[in-house]
Amino acid sequence: TIRPVRRSYYDPSSAPGKGVVWEWENDSGTWTPYDMDVGITIQRAYEKQHPWVDLSAIGFCYVIDFATMGQINRQTQRKRRVRRRLDMVYPLVSGTLPKSQSWPASPGAVAAPPVPACTCPQCLLVMSVKASVSAASPGTATLQPRKAPAPPPVTPKAPAPALGAKAPDGVAMVRGSLKPLSAQGGRRQAASTPALSSASNTGSPPGSSSGKAARPGLGTLNRSHLQRLAIAQSRVLIASGVPTVPVKNLTGSSPVNPALAGITGILMSAAGLPVCLTRPPKLVLHPPPVSKSEIQSIPGISHSCRKTTKKQAKKGKTPEEVLKKYLQKVRHPPDEDCTICMERLSAPSGYKGPQPAVKPDLVGKLVKCSHVFHLHCLVAMYNNGNKDGSLQCPTCKTIYGVKTGTQPPGKMEYHIIPHALPGHADCKTIRIIYNIPPGVQGPEHPNPGKSFTARGFPRHCYLPDSEKGRKVLRLLLVAWDRRLIFAIGTSSTTGESDTVIWNEIHHKTEFGSNLTGHGYPDINYLDNVLAELAAQGITEESLAQEKD
Repeated sequence: TIRPVRRSYYDPSSAPGKGVVWEWENDSGTWTPYDMDVGITIQRAYEKQHPWVDLSAIGFCYVIDFATMGQINRQTQRKRRVRRRLDMVYPLVSGTLPKSQSWPASPGAVAAPPVPACTCPQCLLVMSVKASVSAASPGTATLQPRKAPAPPPVTPKAPAPALGAKAPDGVAMVRGSLKPLSAQGGRRQAASTPALSSASNTGSPPGSSSGKAARPGLGTLNRSHLQRLAIAQSRVLIASGVPTVPVKNLTGSSPVNPALAGITGILMSAAGLPVCLTRPPKLVLHPPPVSKSEIQSIPGISHSCRKTTKKQAKKGKTPEEVLKKYLQKVRHPPDEDCTICMERLSAPSGYKGPQPAVKPDLVGKLVKCSHVFHLHCLVAMYNNGNKDGSLQCPTCKTIYGVKTGTQPPGKMEYHIIPHALPGHADCKTIRIIYNIPPGVQGPEHPNPGKSFTARGFPRHCYLPDSEKGRKVLRLLLVAWDRRLIFAIGTSSTTGESDTVIWNEIHHKTEFGSNLTGHGYPDINYLDNVLAELAAQGITEESLAQEKD
């Protein structure tokens, strides 16, 4: 397989010109350099003394925090270390830059057999946009339907492209620009195989530029310039009501979304519909910068910070004494299974672990929900839990007592910032900042004595400063005090074990958009989080209990 190679030239004032390379720490503890364009973007923000830089503008879902020298994944909140190296020296070139060359460049090189142009949807889409851009004048902002030139004669061994040969005229963007693919494929082959260049040039139709003359123009079209030109051309079509095909991650490395957009574009153009590309909305993770003087305390809520330092004191009662408050003894058990041990209630408990000080054949009924279990099984379940004096029915999840969790020590800050959330333009925003440091697991955690990690902290979350938003905040404060917001376990996004994870109470971590599902607008979010808090036993009655 023969592939073209190239070398790039950068301004001496840019990051590579100064010998600066930005790197990130991978999972094995070694350092990996960013792509050159990404490093230049980071260095530019660093030199302007910005506190952080959002890389979404160039297609990456990361934020680089210069204060902590960390890279934060905006979706998973995972944080990696970054560093700035100054020991990379690149050679300087003075005068005019050398012309772009392809490999192999020697006239005496052995010609490779002709290879047909790639016809995958992504390549068809990209090549068609390049063809339409190269054919348009520099000041043109519209896409005009145009006729395709007759395909150049090719040798019998070179297969002609299947697409574009029978395409009808008068279709813009994707449909109209698929026509020149035959000439473009010839240019591609000429770039990698010098023996075919003369045939491609002599076979060009009258009135069109030859492959040799057109190659430098296409070679100078980098991805960002191509994207800007394509979007500028698309605006006119969008204004005229042309169907749009959003292409996510157009500047990223994943070909999945561009390929799907390419397939959609081809299908729409086959039906005679004009197609144009549009850029999806950007991810807005953080609000605009806020000064300390603009931050306000929340009326009706004392203080602006809560801390948890250690596990709440346990109730000084035995499991049997705790269960006695919530159970009624059943003398004649019903003819059904115990949903804990899956044995018949009329038979002894099937629990085989450490034996509680309760007879295995005793049966009890929970007073609120009336579900029936072996007392032996309920005591064993309580001993394997948090042992905080509360009990949760394993069948219907009804909570008896005050449920607490195993959240590690940390800090919760909350205040008002003078910016509105999408969908809540009539009020300001409550910002919550959670900060939990890494540490060592306690006896209530999955692996006592083992260290745990805390990725993505501090985590910023947002609520509208409305009546319902403040109600949610007050209940979240109760959940924080009861250690129910976070837990230690295995991350569902990264697969990392022994790390701090969310604990079934969803938060909005995306300020100005809702691309990940963790942002605004979301008209049902406040009601949903109230239901999640109620499932943890936290309701308005809990506020009265906390005051008492």
